[in-house]
Amino acid sequence: MENLGYILLAGFIFGTIGWGANSYGKRLGLWQPRVIGWTMMIYPYVVFNLWALWGVGVGLLVLLWFFHHE
Repeated sequence: MENLGYILLAGFIFGTIGWGANSYGKRLGLWQPRVIGWTMMIYPYVVFNLWALWGVGVGLLVLLWFFHHE
């Protein structure tokens, strides 16, 4: 359980970014950032492996980068 702090940190970071992505998608009427945002807020409750948690989070951030509209 020595990784518990890092798991909580990852959940907080990716949950906060997911909340922002959901708000961004809602404001612009885009469904892709909203789905990515909801996924980022929910997946830390399902994934318990530290490396998988950070890997999925970074992967979702990359996906969010490709689906943002300027």
